[in-house]
Amino acid sequence: MAVNNKIIPCLWFDTQAEEAANFYVDVFDDARILKVTHYGPGMPRPEGSVLTVDFEIQGQRITALNGGPEFTFTEAFSLQVLCEDQAESDRYWYALIEGGGQESQCGWLKDRYGFSWQVFPRELDELTTDPDPARAERAVKAMLSMQRIDIDEVRRAADAG
Repeated sequence: MAVNNKIIPCLWFDTQAEEAANFYVDVFDDARILKVTHYGPGMPRPEGSVLTVDFEIQGQRITALNGGPEFTFTEAFSLQVLCEDQAESDRYWYALIEGGGQESQCGWLKDRYGFSWQVFPRELDELTTDPDPARAERAVKAMLSMQRIDIDEVRRAADAG
């Protein structure tokens, strides 16, 4: 299957690009490593060390780059994982924080590499943008009190009016 994404996120790592790409491919269904490139002679890193890893998660191509310690991840860029239900959301949430990740607020987390993800059931968007402003407000208030999203609790809060 050819990957024809025109926009490809590039994640800048110090030296962990291959390790991180393998981790992400293990976490997600329908994911695979596409290509690994290496530094060559005269390049700024040791010859033969990994330069980039192209991988795919559910049809989305991503590049992991070993570029050095000059840049680190921030919450200003994250990837969203829209899940079909609470079980899928929990599976990805716990897999991504495994091994040293950190929970944050409102479905956000940082994985062991410091990269930010937003993991939540699709229904969250429907509840927080409900046409009834009071219902949406109650859903948003519930979401803001959470780290890992509990969609049943958000739904109960939305319906509590």
